[in-house]
Amino acid sequence: MIEATRVRRGPLAVVEAGDPDAPVLVLLHGIGSSGDAFLGQVHGLANRWRLLAPDAPGYGESDDPADAPGIDGFTDTVVGLLDDADVDRAVVLGVSWGGVIATRFALRHPDRLRALVLADTSRGSGIDADQADMMRLRAEQYAAAPEAFVRDRTPLLVADDTPAEVVQQVAAIMSTACRMPGYGHAAASLAETDHAADLGRIHAPTLVVVGEHDRVCPPSDSQFLADGIPGAVYVEISNTGHLPNQERPDEFNRIVGDWLDGLPV
Repeated sequence: MIEATRVRRGPLAVVEAGDPDAPVLVLLHGIGSSGDAFLGQVHGLANRWRLLAPDAPGYGESDDPADAPGIDGFTDTVVGLLDDADVDRAVVLGVSWGGVIATRFALRHPDRLRALVLADTSRGSGIDADQADMMRLRAEQYAAAPEAFVRDRTPLLVADDTPAEVVQQVAAIMSTACRMPGYGHAAASLAETDHAADLGRIHAPTLVVVGEHDRVCPPSDSQFLADGIPGAVYVEISNTGHLPNQERPDEFNRIVGDWLDGLPV
């Protein structure tokens, strides 16, 4: 059985699994999570891929950044991870906030990208002033009462019939991984970003996948990305919310794994 380990790579703590000589799949977590959110992908994907799932700067066991990284800073951290792991090109998969970082990676570092997977994400929260202010307010709410924030936020992230143990896992990761100022830096990076005008510049093979009942980044957000990225493939996962990689990992792994298997060598 393949097992995941936690290793240190520069300022980042990274969940790693798979053959070191296999092609690399980088997994970027959402704003309320960590690399542990991808433990469900080890069983289904690490037999063919080398998985690198970092805790973002300011999250989990990774270092706090000296200043707010902004979306470009968070993106360039992924380049540092690839350099440290001696990886030239990788598939980058991002969930939610991680998907916004992955999109910026595709735009900013196309030479380091083999393919792109965007899961339950959006073009960013900088669509208008109201959306941006809402994202900044979320950071203020978290800072004021972290325990209450986790309690109230978790049910919105999953489908209504998600098993209790999965809901508890999501809440546990959020409780242990999130802290300030990291959460605030992440929220600010989302508030400053709107990739709408740039999607047509992404030419890497792209899969856009979303939970049918996602209440945070609804399917319309993912469809917008798929419509804007040339040649993108769009898939909805039934009976899931915002975190299909945790809610229905087997189905998520099958969809992503089958698509990855079809990539050109």
